[in-house]
Amino acid sequence: MNIHHKQMHAQMIDPFGRHVTYLRVSVTDRCDFRCVYCMAENMTFLPKRDILTLEELDRVCSAFISKGVRKLRITGGEPLVRKDIMTLFRGLSRHLESGALDELTVTTNGSQLGRYAQGLYDCGIRRINVSLDTLNPDRFRQITRWGDPDKVMAGIAAAQAAGLKVKINMVALKGVNEHEIEDMLLWCHGQGMDLTLIETMPLGDIDGDRTDQYLPLSLVRARLRERFTLEESPYRTGGPARYVTVRETGGRLGFITPMTHNFCESCNRVRLTCTGTLFMCLGQEDAVDLRAPMRASESDELLCQAIDTAIARKPKGHDFIIDRRHKKPALGRHMSVTGG
Repeated sequence: MNIHHKQMHAQMIDPFGRHVTYLRVSVTDRCDFRCVYCMAENMTFLPKRDILTLEELDRVCSAFISKGVRKLRITGGEPLVRKDIMTLFRGLSRHLESGALDELTVTTNGSQLGRYAQGLYDCGIRRINVSLDTLNPDRFRQITRWGDPDKVMAGIAAAQAAGLKVKINMVALKGVNEHEIEDMLLWCHGQGMDLTLIETMPLGDIDGDRTDQYLPLSLVRARLRERFTLEESPYRTGGPARYVTVRETGGRLGFITPMTHNFCESCNRVRLTCTGTLFMCLGQEDAVDLRAPMRASESDELLCQAIDTAIARKPKGHDFIIDRRHKKPALGRHMSVTGG
């Protein structure tokens, strides 16, 4: 085996001995919602030439799979608003068929699931995450600015009808939806869906003051304990959530706590933006451009070299703090760019 071939198939092990086996890929910075904690209402989107083509997205994902990625999550923006997105899912499904990939999954706002749920199932996707922060239609419109709650509910129903296991992701926002968490839990578990609660993160300049929205999940957990029995669970999906089983419902509840307890010691993830920039950590600015080496050569040698360079720079952890003095985000880029 020549040296280049070896490098292309070398496993990705970072400086702290963590195997990188999970890639999250944002396929677009665009979205049909404008959620208040994620985007400004008048977003300026990236020019088309900067965005990886669907062929390039397939190529870069395939390079990562050849280097040991076993789980691939497609995100956005809203991934299902990307034109011809099913072409990418159909292409990537070959890695599930060959056994090179254990799981292909997607995070969505649910708005397009009515159209695409069956197609996603047919591509080998078995599990999806749907971001949903409230069951109250008025509050839903308030949080998403542009979203249609009926369309999302119909999308979730279509996903379940197609055989997809749905997990709901809810961002816990102080004074916005914190009193709905119990209702959401009961609804999700009643529908056979897991629920994951997420602490809001200081990413991107948005219109409001994020320090006012921050709700530590340790507090939420304590409140839930007054009504429910939360039993620790060893269940893992490969991401950062830590799960409990709710004895009263029999369902699972996950907590993603980048603020109150970071989970960096076991981080096996890197994330690629829709422009081909690889972030080794969601909470650090350090990044490596994969678009230039990919466009510079038809072979994947330069691309794989760039990936190796990136993995060698993966930091031990992030520095997230909600800064009350400056009320500035910890990072300037929007969540919609890196993909959730």
